[in-house]
Order: sequence, then C-alpha cells, then structure tokens
Amino acid sequence: MTSLLPTGSARTAHTPRFPDAEPGEPSLETWQDAPYNRWAFAHVAEIVPTAPISHRSSVQTAHAGHGLNALLGSLPDLEHRLDESYTDALVVVRGGRVIADHYRDGFTPHTPHLLMSVSKSICGLTVGTLVDDGLIDPSQRVDHYVPALAGSAYGDATVQHVLDMTVDVDYDEDYRNPSSHVQSQDRVAGWRPRLAGDPADTYAFLATLRGGARHGERFKYCSAGTDVLAWIVENVTGLRYADAVSQRLWSRLGCEHDASITVDPGGFGFANGGISCTVRDLARVGELMLGEGVIAGDRIVSAEWIRRTRAGGDPAAATGTAFQRVHAGGSYANQWWITGSDRGDYYAVGIHGQFIWVDPASHTVVAKFSSWPEPVTEAWNRLHAELFRDICLAGG
Repeated sequence: MTSLLPTGSARTAHTPRFPDAEPGEPSLETWQDAPYNRWAFAHVAEIVPTAPISHRSSVQTAHAGHGLNALLGSLPDLEHRLDESYTDALVVVRGGRVIADHYRDGFTPHTPHLLMSVSKSICGLTVGTLVDDGLIDPSQRVDHYVPALAGSAYGDATVQHVLDMTVDVDYDEDYRNPSSHVQSQDRVAGWRPRLAGDPADTYAFLATLRGGARHGERFKYCSAGTDVLAWIVENVTGLRYADAVSQRLWSRLGCEHDASITVDPGGFGFANGGISCTVRDLARVGELMLGEGVIAGDRIVSAEWIRRTRAGGDPAAATGTAFQRVHAGGSYANQWWITGSDRGDYYAVGIHGQFIWVDPASHTVVAKFSSWPEPVTEAWNRLHAELFRDICLAGG
C-alpha cells in the first residue's frame, strides 16, 4: 500500500499538495477533474492507496518508439485528432506487432495510467477463467457465492445478469452529482473525502444497494456490479482480488510491468475502475481477445468465453440508451461493449477516454489513454469510434 503523498510532501488538513504536478495542485476533491487529471491519472498511487497486480515475468523487452509513420500516409490529420482528443498514450497492434504509437510530453511506454472502467473488462476476463475451471456457474445466484448480499439488489440476480449489467438495481451513475451512488462509492473507495454515515468499505456499501426483482430485462449500467463480481472472485479463490487477477490473468499475458489497483480501508480492490497499467500492457488484453483466449501460444481463457462475449447480449435490452445512439444494435456482454457493426468490432471503455478497441476484420487492437475534461459524452464516444475505425482501416 502506498502513502497518500509523495515522500517529503507537505500535509494539510484537507488539501494534500503534489509539488511536481503540472498544471495546478490536485487534491482528493479535485484529482479526477480537468486540468488536474492530466497529471493525476498517471500518479494514482500518490493519491489513493494501491496494491500491486504482479506480472511475475523475468522478460524485459526494450522498445524503440514506432511513432505514427505507418498511419500518417492514410491519416494525415491523425496527430491533430489525437491532440484534440486529449490523448496521453496510444498503441496500435496489428497481427501481434506494434505498428504505431504516440505519447504526449511526459509519457513513455513505461508510464502507468488509470484505466477507469476498462478495469471492468479485465474483471470480466478474470471471471471467465473461473467459469472455465468450474469455480463459477454464470446461471447461479449471486448470494450462493456471497451470502452477505442476500436481501440486496444483487442477491437473487444470477452471475450472468451481473456480467451483462441487466440487474434491476437502484443506482445513480451520475459522475457529477455529489448525491449519486457512484460518488458515494468513490468516497468509500478512498477516491473522495468521506462523509459522515458513509459505509466502512465497499463490502458494506454493496450490501446496502436495493432494487426490484426484474433482472435480465433491461440493460442498466452500474459500476457496483463489477465489484460484486470481484467479491465473488475473492470468495471462490480465497485470494484478494488483486492477487486473483495476477494469478489468473496478468501474470500470464506476457506483460512487462506490474499493474496496480486502488484499495479501500477494508482492503477491497476497486474492480470497477481502479486499475492502472501501461498502454502496451493494456494492448495485450486486446490481443488476448483477438486471439480467442490465446496469447503467445498460452491459452488463458476459453475460446467459448470469448465467442460468447463477442456475440453480445440482447440488443433490445439496451434500446434507447446513449450507447445505441452511437452503435445502433449494440449490446453489452461479460463486461465488454459490442458494437453490432458489420466489422464485428468491440471494446472496453473508461470515463475520461480510456479504451481497448478490438477489430477482428483487420486483426488490429488499439489501446488509448486520455484525460478528457468531461467524464463522458455521446460526442466523445462517437468521435472515438470514428477515430478507431479510421486507424484500423489505415496503414494496411
């Protein structure tokens, strides 16, 4: 676990200072907001306590920068588009080879960055490995694995309902509303200053959530569901979530660096948004998906799990959502977004612009870190879908 502040930093009652931060001085209240997020998303371990997700590899690969030359011939405005979309880092992998990369000033291939909700897709893959081994049955009720959630919104939902976010739960995901459930969960996770009456930790928070019993009918995006999945992972493996992700996934991807995850006062890893890693290691998650569960000759998750994920959920469940205004006929499955396009592309996404984009048609993976000023807008998502498809068509 890391300290809240860098060594030697001055402490104040409510506004910790970060002397090397540019621009401005982020605090626990402001670090997720522009302009502070441009620094903070690469220095999360200096703001919130974290635990490592070990890569356990003795292989260290030296990388020369590839730049954007492979793509600029087809996309002469690419650098401008990356700058305009607040890009911190971008890597394009085609056929298992990095063909292009880009880093803003201060970033390198070895700089970690917060993934936000791309962390959810990593959780989905971790669950998939446990389903493959018979340790989790997606059709089983959540309270079978986590008795403490009996009586909550999640208790009588199935694991598959949670994976596909079709749980009937009362949860406000408004990132700008101080009274929303998502901000309450941020406070419990240590991402914002606590308020009197907040639950002690994420375990206690999840048990407070209520809802109806009409699971499986409608898609409802809810970050808390991923933390329910992480609790199931802990209970069936007997490991802390960070250690389970390391053992089941991260240590087998051929990653060059440890990842990390923020942890709350109860030691719970913030599965829905708290992972940080390097952009090239993140691209390997996309390569695993593209390889139908195999990377570098090692099967990590079954081809059947990847095929079920790519097949998507029920598009009718997401009718009327902002997601379908960008991706008509799109759906959500196993913590991944499925576009429903003729290309068969799909992706993982986190607020403020974190992406893994997988395009089977061109055998391309694009990983992107950003620090958008706003958490999410329909316009930003549309812009990035166009950007990624242009990249996948370019540099052939």
